[in-house]
Amino acid sequence: MTDQSPAAIEIALQRLLRAYVFTGLLFLLLPGTFLGVWNLVSISGRHSLAGLSPSWLQAHGHAQIFGWVGTFIIGIGYYSLAKMGRLLPFAVSRGWASWALWTAGVTLRWVANISEWKWRVLLPASAALQLIGFLIFFATVSGHQSKSAPGVERAASPPRSNIETWMKLVIASTAGFLLALLMNQVVSIYLAMTSTRPEIPHWLDQRFLFLAAWGFPVLAVWGFNARWLPIFLGLRKPSGGGLMVALCACGCGILAALLGRFRLATALLLTACIAASIALRVFQRPQKPAKTRGVSTSFPYFVRGAYVWLLVAAALGVYAAQSDVNGGIWGASRHALTVGFLATMVFAIGQRVLPAFSGMRLLYSKTLMFASLALLNFGCLLRVSSEIPAYEANLHAAWSTLPISALTELAAVTLFALNLGVTLLLPPPYPAVLPQSQ
Repeated sequence: MTDQSPAAIEIALQRLLRAYVFTGLLFLLLPGTFLGVWNLVSISGRHSLAGLSPSWLQAHGHAQIFGWVGTFIIGIGYYSLAKMGRLLPFAVSRGWASWALWTAGVTLRWVANISEWKWRVLLPASAALQLIGFLIFFATVSGHQSKSAPGVERAASPPRSNIETWMKLVIASTAGFLLALLMNQVVSIYLAMTSTRPEIPHWLDQRFLFLAAWGFPVLAVWGFNARWLPIFLGLRKPSGGGLMVALCACGCGILAALLGRFRLATALLLTACIAASIALRVFQRPQKPAKTRGVSTSFPYFVRGAYVWLLVAAALGVYAAQSDVNGGIWGASRHALTVGFLATMVFAIGQRVLPAFSGMRLLYSKTLMFASLALLNFGCLLRVSSEIPAYEANLHAAWSTLPISALTELAAVTLFALNLGVTLLLPPPYPAVLPQSQ
């Protein structure tokens, strides 16, 4: 009979989390970053997007947003059941079911876009696998308050009117995630029935990117930052009202983008980013020293730097909606968001919390953590600063800089994956124990 004790469930959930982390790292390295480098080198050699298949670009983007970030979010979501004191035996088996379906779905999407082999079948099938895997996760986290493991006292559920602000952001992020997957399913069926190739038309892809990038990763980061940054960076408690303003502005911005009102959408998203930065107090003087034990002492600076990138991304979005001609400004804005903000935040916060979540491990190397973050931000700076003059003005020096930026970011991603991978493979320094809530 399977051991259903809290300690056994905790250990099983830690194994599940490590599986999600390793899977996310594989998607980040191979179909994500490596394919992105290949695409950028090809574009730079031609000094143009012409001749490069849009399906390859979309395969790279899907692997980054859904394959890497999405996998991390689902894995951490399952583990948070234990972290919040509600241990469910069935969450482990559901977690593995979600992992199998989700991994197969993301992999099939990449195969369909790159090889175009039987893509009319693979594309809708991949979307369906991802959607089903997420729905299992969604049903588990939505209903976890109603049951608890044998012998484990369930924490009292707060009234809905008293749900903490950070949780409201996470709930909105989960809804955005579901909406993005539903749109992905509809679009994949539409392509299979009407298109000659497995590539989303530009007018539709532009709308989908707003939903996929802003609709769940950004809101998830804001939510977890509201929960963790006061602890890690010693900041004052976030402003709940300010975060709700940011949430409403972001939601309205995404809706405007889906309707094709990109000038209004980007203005609203810039407003949301400013409101979130102020509400989270990331640029204010901290009340207490930052907790950097076990990680690089530069950790707080990179977290704040990520919010600089967020504001740059939003401002470039406003500029792109007004002036973009060849895709360079839009590309710079998306890169500042996905790499400058999201990847920097994952590199910083991920190396801070994931080792602790996986059996109270210690990060393998503080030096590798600093090097990965420094290279990532330097590569992003090269990319964002050169993409606009390259695409929009055809400046030769800028085209020459783009491959350097790609290789720099590839080195950063490799160091991050190495550091986190070794950390999770090495045995924990202490016997397995139930984690304590922060």
